[in-house]
Amino acid sequence: MEQNQDSKFEAAFLPITSIGSGMGVLVLPDVFCYTNQIVNLAVVGTKDDFVLVDTGMPKSADEITEMITEYFDGEARPSAIVLTHGHFDHVGSLVELLEKWRVPVYAHEMELPYLTGKKDYPPGDPGVDSGLVAKMSPMFPNHGINVGEQVERLPQDGSIPHMPGWKWIHTPGHTPGHISLFREHDRALIAGDAFVTVKQESLYKVLTQTQEISGPPRYYTTDWNAAFESVKTLEALKPEFAVTGHGIPMNGEELRENLSYLVANFNEIAKPKNSRYTH
Repeated sequence: MEQNQDSKFEAAFLPITSIGSGMGVLVLPDVFCYTNQIVNLAVVGTKDDFVLVDTGMPKSADEITEMITEYFDGEARPSAIVLTHGHFDHVGSLVELLEKWRVPVYAHEMELPYLTGKKDYPPGDPGVDSGLVAKMSPMFPNHGINVGEQVERLPQDGSIPHMPGWKWIHTPGHTPGHISLFREHDRALIAGDAFVTVKQESLYKVLTQTQEISGPPRYYTTDWNAAFESVKTLEALKPEFAVTGHGIPMNGEELRENLSYLVANFNEIAKPKNSRYTH
């Protein structure tokens, strides 16, 4: 496994931390949402067979393993890692964690070029919003990483290894191979960055974790038509619980009303008026 991400991630490490960093929320008996600086990851399953969804910010591997040890009240390792997409804040500690755990990694086939060193993401667009995070986005790492043969394509039938009852849903727009995860029987949703529950472009709202429904982070989203279709797809599922890549988990009627409002007002709430990627 090549580890060509480290120096770039180290150089671009961002000391941005929200008030929720280091805290977790038990969303369901087998779904735990943990905030690592400004991004969420999820632990799904039991101590004997669980999956880690996304791997947080750079230089966070020790924090993540300590969180898992504390959550399960003893040392534990996942059966697999599932990635919603490959942006730096979702794969920042992947290489380090794979050094600790020789476990398979699963992602959508359209995301694989960014995880095998073949492609870089487009750079962040500071023109999408006046918020400070948006203005800082060109400094964020946009390079792909290379975890070689440890990353595998998700099964084409929609199933997810080691996550019985869950299915993956292709929700592109934010990235070409972005996925969300859904479980029918309790309508649990892990949305990644298809939509979020904080205005991610605003540094103040990120730091304070002010809860509000929002589309995918604007500065990294490159296909707004696809992003809108993805939000509509997730809203049609009528989820009861949602863990998003950024922001506090949302559930019940509040979640459904907010998602419906986001769909009805997507151009005003989510889509930037000025973006190099709008067209």
